Amino acid sequence: MAARLKVTQTKSPIGRDKAQALVLRSLGLRRIRHSVDVEDTKSIRGMLLKVRHLVLVEAELKVQE
Repeated sequence: MAARLKVTQTKSPIGRDKAQALVLRSLGLRRIRHSVDVEDTKSIRGMLLKVRHLVLVEAELKVQE
């Protein structure tokens, strides 16, 4: 079972670098307080590093049934 991360947008990309706004859209985030569940991969970690000041990242622990 792959690890998952819950990513929530906490700040607006307005006035930031355009690339950061594109990263938020690539993660699937649309607006402030919108959350998405993403797979924990190296590429996702790199994207989160680029916008770490705009998002909140939480690890999701799922019980295997």
